[in-house]
Amino acid sequence: MRAAGRGTKHPGVLANVDRVNPNLVRRSRREEILDLAVELFAARGYHGVSMDDIGARAHITGPALYHHFKGGKEAMLAEALTPVSQRLLDGGREHAARHVGDPRAALHALVAFHVEFALTSPAVIAVQLHELDRLPDEPRRQIRRLQRAYVEEWVNVLRELRPELTTEAARVLAHAAFGLMNSTPFLGRETPAEREHVADLLTHAALGALDPEYHHRST
Repeated sequence: MRAAGRGTKHPGVLANVDRVNPNLVRRSRREEILDLAVELFAARGYHGVSMDDIGARAHITGPALYHHFKGGKEAMLAEALTPVSQRLLDGGREHAARHVGDPRAALHALVAFHVEFALTSPAVIAVQLHELDRLPDEPRRQIRRLQRAYVEEWVNVLRELRPELTTEAARVLAHAAFGLMNSTPFLGRETPAEREHVADLLTHAALGALDPEYHHRST
């Protein structure tokens, strides 16, 4: 892969991620309610939020929410987190498959994909980190399975790029990179310029941690 010049944006940064303008996507009422619930769970914690709180934010009565989510808060939490884990796995597989035979390009694509997710979904990340154990056994196991499969996509790419790594070492590095990229709930990104700056910081930090040749190639 051609190295980026000093002061230029790396080819793996957000510009190369296929994105849909969120303003052009019509959200269903159910999805809007789920988004509001996740924001509340992230801000106050699962036990600090009632169905009435969610209803008030969504301008609907608490009891009326049960027409949308018969399982209450647990159902809302599961429905919010499970599709996200599936989308991450699907996206990870897609980006890895696009660069078969070029593990460095695959790694850059995975990092750009995850950074974009982290910047657009900080509340989801916070809820995944702190509230996943609130779920019943089956949805929690399903989400864990999806998360493990996503990690293995990264492990496979890392081991192809760095054959000296054991599977366990590659897994440790992948989780370390997730820790860097998933720091977005704690980072400011109010303006587009600030958001792009955060994207660059996370991208360079993750690639620097995963690819020993990254800093040499990017200078």
